[in-house]
Amino acid sequence: MSILSGKNILLGISGGIAAYKTASLVRLFIKSGAQVKVVITPAAKDFVTPLTLSTLSKNPVFSSFTNEDDDTGVWNNHVDLGLWADIMVIAPATANTLSKMANGVCDNLLLATYLSAKCPVYFAPAMDLDMYKHPSTLASFTKLQAFKNVMIPAASGELASGLVGEGRMAEPENIVSFIENDILNKLPLHGKTILITAGPTYEAIDPVRFIGNHSSGKMGFEIAKAAANNGAEVVLVTGPTHEKVNHSAIKVVPVVSAQSMYNAVHEYFKSSDVAILSAAVADFTPKEVATQKIKKKTNTLTLELEKTKDILASLGEIKTKQFLVGFALETNNELENAKGKLKRKNLNLIVLNSLNDKGAGFKGNTNKVTFIDDKDNITAFDLKTKTEVANDLINHITTKIHA
Repeated sequence: MSILSGKNILLGISGGIAAYKTASLVRLFIKSGAQVKVVITPAAKDFVTPLTLSTLSKNPVFSSFTNEDDDTGVWNNHVDLGLWADIMVIAPATANTLSKMANGVCDNLLLATYLSAKCPVYFAPAMDLDMYKHPSTLASFTKLQAFKNVMIPAASGELASGLVGEGRMAEPENIVSFIENDILNKLPLHGKTILITAGPTYEAIDPVRFIGNHSSGKMGFEIAKAAANNGAEVVLVTGPTHEKVNHSAIKVVPVVSAQSMYNAVHEYFKSSDVAILSAAVADFTPKEVATQKIKKKTNTLTLELEKTKDILASLGEIKTKQFLVGFALETNNELENAKGKLKRKNLNLIVLNSLNDKGAGFKGNTNKVTFIDDKDNITAFDLKTKTEVANDLINHITTKIHA
């Protein structure tokens, strides 16, 4: 999944020949999972039609402050458009439009929307060679970047005039890649690898039966998404679950038993910066696993169980640079038991939740947690969705590892 998934992208198109490429650009933004709206200057309609762009974006295309064929005087609100956008992209950005942007000229809807936008603004210049190198154009580049706008460099190649050189608008694929990489490079966890465990483990009794628990894996999956959305590369080791995730930065490693989870976690731990073990790993596993289905011949069945390997404790013994996070699901003496687990297993942070708290625990969409760190700092939260809890946890960890 692209980092642009779920983003609102406002595409501004000014009047240059490269405007014909914006149909492909809209398609690529949509394919990345973004919502797209288009603001086009009147001159740009000579190169690409609003009908094409509205069909591809599945949204109306705006080109003037009021609809030209509407005598009711309904206003196309540039302020609302600017506030709607998570990202604004102006492509192609002609010399004329760039100069107006740099100097606060506001004589069309696109420029008014640009001046109203509070989001990051990217601009992709497109013009002929000598125009691109003209001192006034270079001054516009400098001024716009001083305003914290981000320039997507023009490419070199054959231009509409027949000249060959710099000034060609970046190709749509390169524009999308540039924006994705720029966003990722600015995220707080960019360059970090986070190992996460999720879900239950199933301990086989025979080929058809197992010992398990009620963990849905939802908490771990939400943590994985929050970490990836903050720029981390995520390895998600998960027991059997119905949860799904589709994100290019998340590698899913499916396992079944406690032993298989132990093996997978140890495979990836050394290369991780952070490990968050939220899985509900079985504490015991059958000592002997029947090779055939056990027949119901008696009224009782006795199973001899043995302890599984303690994955969290084993990581605490070997950690070097890693920030290690565990979970504690308690039913009594919650705070005391969580603190004991934190110290005993050499953790940096433990996330406590109690089955005594309504809305916390397995299967649900909410959780109520308390963070306890290795300096005995305690941060308690109200009941929240698991998505919100995951964001709180990732933000907390980010603050700690960058301190």
